[in-house]
Amino acid sequence: MFRGASLAGSGSPDGGQDRWADCGTSAVVLDGASSFTPAVVDATHYVDQLCAELAHRLRGHEGDLVDVLGSCIAAVAGRLSLQRGQSPSSTVLIARERGDNFDVLALGDSTAVVSRNGEVDRITDDRLAAVGHDLRRQYQSRLTTGVGYDDTHRRLLRQLQEQELTARNTSGGYWIAEADERAAEKAVLRTSPLSEVDWCVLATDGVQRPVDHLGIRWSDIAHMSAAELAELLAELHRWEAVDDPDGEVLPRSKRHDDKAVVVWTRPRL
Repeated sequence: MFRGASLAGSGSPDGGQDRWADCGTSAVVLDGASSFTPAVVDATHYVDQLCAELAHRLRGHEGDLVDVLGSCIAAVAGRLSLQRGQSPSSTVLIARERGDNFDVLALGDSTAVVSRNGEVDRITDDRLAAVGHDLRRQYQSRLTTGVGYDDTHRRLLRQLQEQELTARNTSGGYWIAEADERAAEKAVLRTSPLSEVDWCVLATDGVQRPVDHLGIRWSDIAHMSAAELAELLAELHRWEAVDDPDGEVLPRSKRHDDKAVVVWTRPRL
């Protein structure tokens, strides 16, 4: 049912700090981020642990997704001795078939695109975009002038990251999987009748942003094979490297972001 692919910003198929897992009747997509402060655990290890924990608990489980995510965040935080505000973090996307229903959960700024009776809807958590809005707009505006990823760009990113850290998992800020299981309660959750869902695509922002910019149809992506998904990610990586290496056309924090995508299509009877 679920098919997926990942690609690291370096071009390696290991996914970098993005992860995905096929859990049978459900799938998980994570977009990890390193801690802004010195941390004992790096983001790669964190997303490995969180992905494995989610995959284990989701297999054959039809309980509340918020409860499942909260228990997984707590378990990983305890196992790795993580401290709130001083640990790596990750966005979370979950899609699940559950009896006659189809559930989608989004925590953080990764995106689920769902076609329901031919109508396409996006499910994402846009609260992070409201944090440090002026700094984000400033670095994006500079990139459009062709200055590239210079020292000023890196300084603006550090300032933005500091603001994001202050706002992380706070009321009025944004919520993300890290060391506080209460973040799961703030996830965006949608449930639809399974019979009405045509297809679903789960994508980290390293996929979503260039796909939208290039006008690639999500409906086409939804029907790709695993091999075709891997080729899509490689093509996006090539476009970034060759056509827009300095983020002048599509302003972004760095030349290449990690990428992960998972698709689901309703079985044909």
